[in-house]
Amino acid sequence: MTDKKSLFSNQFLIAMPGVVQGEFDHSVTLLCEHSDEGAMGLVINRPTTLRLRDMFTHMDLDASQHVPDDTPVFWGGPVQTERGFVLHVPEGEWDSTLKVSDDIWLTTSKDILVAISEGKGPKDYIVTLGYAGWSGGQLESEILENSWLNSPPDSAIIFKTPPAARWTAAAQLLGVDPSLLSGQAGHA
Repeated sequence: MTDKKSLFSNQFLIAMPGVVQGEFDHSVTLLCEHSDEGAMGLVINRPTTLRLRDMFTHMDLDASQHVPDDTPVFWGGPVQTERGFVLHVPEGEWDSTLKVSDDIWLTTSKDILVAISEGKGPKDYIVTLGYAGWSGGQLESEILENSWLNSPPDSAIIFKTPPAARWTAAAQLLGVDPSLLSGQAGHA
């Protein structure tokens, strides 16, 4: 039996235009975990109107000296939208961290948020609320239906590329011109 985790974990899922609709249209999701039971990922190109400083204010954290006023909180997906996730470069030791890859970590504990608000967190990060989830076999079916392209992730796309350019940049990792992508599957 093939270990599906090794096939899909630590991958970008790039939404196919014309196939994936609604809130996932033109989305890029970093697939963080995948197993026979299902999959979990974070959408990395959907900034919300909520600013990180405002979120910190609601948490009684003063980030005015260390977080730029315009830093967005991202919509990570429709599941548990009240739950926060921090994708970041591998820096620091936090209470609850998953190593997604050598250069991308995911932390869910409050200690990293406190450190960021104090200027002691990782230098590159994005904060999301919610996540994208798939039940066992669901993601595989969606890939077979031509809903998603998958590619190895690039941390520069997550941390250095403007959100509006991330879908195009992720599609270009596959060596294709994103403007030529179609939701129509080819049949012989």
